[in-house]
Amino acid sequence: MSYLDEGQGPAVVMVHGNPTWSYYYRHLVLALRGSHRCIVPDHIGMGLSDKPDDSRYRYTLDSRIDDLDRLLAAIEPERPVTLVLHDWGGLIGLGWALRHPQRVVRLVLLNTAGFSMPADKRLPGLLKLGRDSKLGALLIRGFNAFSAGATKLAVKKPMPAAERRAFTAPYDSWANRIATLRFVQDIPLGAGDPAWNTVTEIGRRLPEFADRPALLLWGMQDFVFDHTCLREFRRALPQAQAREYADAGHYVLEDARAEVLDEVQAFFKAYPVAG
Repeated sequence: MSYLDEGQGPAVVMVHGNPTWSYYYRHLVLALRGSHRCIVPDHIGMGLSDKPDDSRYRYTLDSRIDDLDRLLAAIEPERPVTLVLHDWGGLIGLGWALRHPQRVVRLVLLNTAGFSMPADKRLPGLLKLGRDSKLGALLIRGFNAFSAGATKLAVKKPMPAAERRAFTAPYDSWANRIATLRFVQDIPLGAGDPAWNTVTEIGRRLPEFADRPALLLWGMQDFVFDHTCLREFRRALPQAQAREYADAGHYVLEDARAEVLDEVQAFFKAYPVAG
């Protein structure tokens, strides 16, 4: 597992989703590393981490939580942690948090989930295609459709070509796109899916963190983690501060970068952690 480890001070663990990697948090790391220790892992199969085949790694949510657990046990085993979570990072980070609830002192949630799909939400057709069909799998692994497509569909402001290339660079071959597909295939929709029990448990226990300072930063043009997901977090964490960005998409750190950085820094100052 590759990871960034920059700065000194209170620990901030930033967990990405699919199909991004630690590059997604580059500007937040630059903003915080003067005052915090920023730990940003690349999930196995993502970013600069190894990309094993299915014979050497089980690409499931539980494996991801185990990976984060092992990493933090090795490099930051005792101190309080702030979690910054995006996309699949929500379930991964909150899954870790439920194993170590006493260590979580602040939460920053960016267009993510911590529960099964809301009752009034349906899986978007593009994700269903990738999850359930051979054609979708071919498009993701053969043509990098998920990673490349996200650089356009996950933002409302056009992303510069150099940044699009950086987002997709780790996924430059059939073999290196295994995780972008396996994440999609691991989306839990029912009790027979591998991640279902874990996601259900995370959703059930999410209100246990209602007493922690929490900040919800949401791109309202996200067609996956949309207003229904924000609503569920508001219900579970009623004391959380929330900011909605009307013109931002799923990659809210790209579309509303300056505003998000300002909000996070102000939040950290309002709820300081000894480091």
